[in-house]
Amino acid sequence: MSGESPTNVTTWNETIKLFRGGMPLKRHWAYFRSYDNSFTGSEAVDWLHELLKRNHNFGPEVTRYQTLQLLRKFMKNHVVEDVKGRYGKEDFEDSGQVYRFPPTSPLKPLPQRPPVSENCDLPRLIRWDDYEELPQPEKIPMKSLILNSETWNKRHSIAIGEVHECKIIRRSDITPKQVDQIWKKMTIAHLQRVLGLKTMDGVLDPKHVNAKHIIHNVFSVNKTGIVIVKNKAEDMPYWVLSAMKCLANWPNGRETKQPMYPGFERDVLRTVAEYFQRLKEPLLTFQLYEVFVNILSLLQQKEVAAEALQVCSLLLPPANRRRLQLLLRLMARVCQNPALPPLNDTIATRTLMVQTFSRCILGSAEEVDLDELLATKLVTFMMEHHDSVLRVPSNLHRHVEDHLSHLRRVQIKYAGADTDASLVSPSYCRKISRAEFEEQRVSSSQGPMQELLEGLIADTELSAKDKRKRLKQFQKSYPEIYRRRFPTAESKAAVLPEKAPRLKPQLMLLTLKKPFQPFQRSWSFRA
Repeated sequence: MSGESPTNVTTWNETIKLFRGGMPLKRHWAYFRSYDNSFTGSEAVDWLHELLKRNHNFGPEVTRYQTLQLLRKFMKNHVVEDVKGRYGKEDFEDSGQVYRFPPTSPLKPLPQRPPVSENCDLPRLIRWDDYEELPQPEKIPMKSLILNSETWNKRHSIAIGEVHECKIIRRSDITPKQVDQIWKKMTIAHLQRVLGLKTMDGVLDPKHVNAKHIIHNVFSVNKTGIVIVKNKAEDMPYWVLSAMKCLANWPNGRETKQPMYPGFERDVLRTVAEYFQRLKEPLLTFQLYEVFVNILSLLQQKEVAAEALQVCSLLLPPANRRRLQLLLRLMARVCQNPALPPLNDTIATRTLMVQTFSRCILGSAEEVDLDELLATKLVTFMMEHHDSVLRVPSNLHRHVEDHLSHLRRVQIKYAGADTDASLVSPSYCRKISRAEFEEQRVSSSQGPMQELLEGLIADTELSAKDKRKRLKQFQKSYPEIYRRRFPTAESKAAVLPEKAPRLKPQLMLLTLKKPFQPFQRSWSFRA
């Protein structure tokens, strides 16, 4: 059928090949004659049932009735026929009626996915180039900087390197609509990566993805991870929630006012099943059928399949997701509760849960040949891993939050730099040794330091004393640059004259006219 997915068609063809290649054929008597290379309906049901239970595409939960339903679909599609060559409208019976394989069995052609569309319906994610430049002040004419001793001290007090002209760019505020677009785009991209698909064309239509549903399913949850529905009208009726609580917590979940009688728990299960079976569409919705069917090929990788189911379930409407969480939790608890009486006299409780609710969880809008068997396989996996498959995917949540935080940061734009991150190849940091750092530091600062040295030499406002002092300080800080500028004493003398020798002051001896006489105190008296 045109509506079937490649996974369905591949599984269908493989099952036919295994059935035709392995089914034992014998001679049988029918219609007053014998038929070679034939089999009875009961023999076919027995053999195919064992095959399906051992096959990884279906599993041990397949029932005999489901096997009979598949054989009837084989009859309808002329995979088998009765010994008179009739097929199509004839029903395949689990009896002694004789059937055979036709000379050729039609295999379904594998549907081709539509080509990758160049124009994606999803909006473009906001990037670094979506910005608002801060207003720049008008340029004020300034005098050219003369490198004197004061400015030299200021420059010398910091690490000087070659820095381009830059300006601060403030990101425009991210609107709620843009947040929705980011969640939608990144969720679909994450799902495509987990499924291992080159494109989501033919699997998921972005128009059917509601970003509001994703955000609600991520943030509006209770402590146990169950989605909270704000509109009570969208939630399940109280009597259904009460019945599910009673069955999930049996025997502690029974209310005292409820009547007790033999078979009470079976009636409670029937009440819950009737509610879900009357829903207009399965809990996984018709629109997401292809996405969930693609997960069937990943069930052998439990962690990958669980992550894919986590992301897919975010696409569900919140009320649908809440119903699915509560139902899977109910199914798991019923199967693990030894105190609960048997809910069926002939079928095990685990098989009963899968058979009762599989078509309520997964189904196609159109009739699909392996629909029921595929639903059984997927629902069994989801029931066994219900704690993890409906959890909010932490990786996706972290990536989206990091992206939003990145977009809200202020950016420094350098002159001549391209802010479009999509046009710039990604760069990475690596750890370097201290020797490499010193080498890079010296090489990056040599140009400005040479200019600084030449400016210091040409400064006419500095006294010779101050200039020698600054040159000596520069020589201590940048010996290599100083040595290249003044390789010899003559080159230094040509720029800066030698300091004039300082003459020692001559000792002047005072000549005394009279020889030195000791001081004598004299007393004078006044009248």
